[in-house]
This record gives sequence, C-alpha cells and structure tokens, in this order.
Amino acid sequence: MGYKRLYVILCLLSLATWNQVLAQETRDSVKIYFRQAYSTLDLSIRNNREALDRIADSLEGSYADSIYQLKKIHVIGGASPEGSIPLNIRLSEKRAARLFDYLSKYGSLPDSLKIVSHLGRDWQGLLRLVEADPKVPYREETIEFIQDILARCAEGEREIDNNVGRLSRFKGGEPYRYMYHNLFPELRASRLILWYERIWNPLKSQPLQISAPLSLGLEVESAPLCPAPVQIKPQKPFYMGIKNNMLYDLALVPNLGVEFYLGAHLSVATNWMYAWWKHSTSDWFWRIYGGDIALRGWMGRKAKEKPLTGHHLGIYLQTLTYDFEVGGRGYIGGVPGGDIFDKANCAAGIEYGYSLPIGRRLNLDFTIGVGYLWGTYYEYLPIDDCYVWQATKKRQFFGPTKAEVSLVWLIGRGNVNREKGGRR
Repeated sequence: MGYKRLYVILCLLSLATWNQVLAQETRDSVKIYFRQAYSTLDLSIRNNREALDRIADSLEGSYADSIYQLKKIHVIGGASPEGSIPLNIRLSEKRAARLFDYLSKYGSLPDSLKIVSHLGRDWQGLLRLVEADPKVPYREETIEFIQDILARCAEGEREIDNNVGRLSRFKGGEPYRYMYHNLFPELRASRLILWYERIWNPLKSQPLQISAPLSLGLEVESAPLCPAPVQIKPQKPFYMGIKNNMLYDLALVPNLGVEFYLGAHLSVATNWMYAWWKHSTSDWFWRIYGGDIALRGWMGRKAKEKPLTGHHLGIYLQTLTYDFEVGGRGYIGGVPGGDIFDKANCAAGIEYGYSLPIGRRLNLDFTIGVGYLWGTYYEYLPIDDCYVWQATKKRQFFGPTKAEVSLVWLIGRGNVNREKGGRR
C-alpha cells in the first residue's frame, strides 16, 4: 500500500513538473485603426477586419482547447495630436471600449483579464514615427522639438493645447503638414494585446517538441507600439441615408428623400413628393408635387461620434405646385396647366432637427423649418365639369414652412448604429 501511495505522489509531482516546464507564455497583438475624430469601429479601414478575425479565432481556440489559456487582455487606446486634450482622452477611452465590446461577442471576458491604457495624445508614438521616417522635413530639429514636449511632461508640467499650435508653426509648418498627412493616421489607432499561457494537456496536446515553435496562429509580439509608417491609402468613407417623411404619408402624399454626407460635419439632403388623386362626381382633388434641398451642419457629441446622427442646423429651398378642391372653391398654385417651373410657389428658410438612432441601420429624423413662402395662386369654382376662374392672388407668408418626421435607412461603409437606440 505504501508503494502505491508513493507511486501516485511521484506521478503527481511529475505531472506538475511537466506542466511547469511546458507552461509557456506568448502573446498575440494587432493594431486597429480609426477614422479621424471617431471612435466607431470600422472594419473596412485598412486590415481591421482581417486583424480582428485572427484575434477572434485565437480567442475561440483558447476557450475550446485548454492547451492555450487566455491570461490577460491589454487595450492601449491612442489618438493623434491635432485634437484638443479632452477630445483625445475621450477618443482613447471610447476606442478601447469599442474593442472590448467587439471581443465580448466571442465569449465572456472577466474584468480581471482586462487592462486599459489611455495614451491620449501619443507624443511618444509620434517621436518613434519621426525617427523611423527619413522624409520628415527638418527631421532632426523636429525630433528635438517633440523630445522637448515629452521632457516637459516627464517633469510634471501639464500638457497644454498650445503644444500642437507651436508644432504647427515650427519651421513654417512644413514638418507638421507632412506629419499630418503621413504620420498622424498611424496614431489614430489602438493596440490590442492578448496574453496566452500554454499548459500541457495529455488529452488534447500533440506529442511534445520543446524546440518546435508555438502555433495556433499566435505571434510573439516584437514590434514596437508605433511601427514605421506604412503608406496604405485608406478607403474613402461613404455615408448616405434614404428617407421617407411619415407626415406626408399621413396626408396621402408619397415621398422619398436622400441625404449624402460631404465630410467636415456637412451634408446635403433633398426630398421629392408627388400625389395626383382625384375623386369623381364631387371633383375632390388632392394634387401636389414638389421638393426641397437643404444644406446641413451637424453638431454635438453624437454627430462627432458618427455622421448623420445627432443635432443638425441648415438652410433649405422649397418649390411646389398644388391643386386643392374638395367640392367647393379650389386653389391652384402656379399657372393652371403649367409645370413646376411656371410660377410655382417657393419657400426658403432655416431648419433645425435631430436624428435619433432606433436600429442598426435606421434613424428617426425630426426636423422643423421656418422661412418665407411666396408665389402666385388661382382660385376657381368647379361648375358643370368646368373650372371657372375666380381670382389671381399673391401668396406671401413667413412662418413654419417645413416639417419632417422621417424614417431614415442608413447606407454606406460603416454607416451603422452599434446597438438599438444608438448605443455603440
């Protein structure tokens, strides 16, 4: 009996020794890029999709096979220097949160595994990029300038927004312009690092080969946090919405609109409506067609996070013609028998609205416009199947001339709301 116990103890000690010998730590690392001033995770930028797919594969493998166990996840959120300090800090935090949300789809990630670092303005990363790029104008002087900024921060001097202004004026702005176009895009990124530990499992592991390299698609992280710039032209973003004004639908007026994002928080929207209903015997007419075009500026936190979302303020121009008659006196806007260009009624004004996310690719847009409406209209009476002219009048009105409660279908690369209600 004593020999059996001794044998079991020796086996357990041997197993523990093998586990200790075979326990090897490795890590997988990718760099995920973001658009300027946005925290939205866009898989179409550079190789984001391929990088996250590879991380997802290794994550799923770590849960399914105990040969590799996930020990730690480190997300380092960074931003390029040109934004304000509060904005860059918020961007770093939100970008890290987006990556954690994305990885959570592939399994429960305990908080004990998560480590988050917020770089804010990544001056250290910019310094490494300048040192690695011989094409930077006044390279040596620029390196010294950035080192001075880092030294002041290391000595406890609070970073101020003026550092970017000083850099933009340094040597006439030539180094800054080069860095803005060639190096800053590399800093609009977050580094994602996953640590794994390899543990011997006699049921699933292959025959042990100590000298063989680790597999499972894991790569040993050896590259610096900010590698030398890779000149890859990013895909141009595209955001578009197709709209339907439900207020016009209630008035039995079919309508359709489109909106295109122009960049720089600007968009252009246009709408068209058309109804040509006629009721016999009583000559009940309900005829209207026309449209409008608007230039919008987007404002607020939501608008900065994602185009075509949040508050918007704009100017608009409308034109329409109509024929209303419900059994009595009728009114025609524009020349009878003419088209929309024959003295149609017009309006111009300012508008305010808010676009609220309600689904992955759906927004609800509320808009009200106040402006000046002008034009000529004709009064008539329907008598014996004829329309007898009564008067020609001028219409001039100042007040509400536009109202929208529009359902917006979002189209375009990355033009999605992450969760219902717009939470991303």
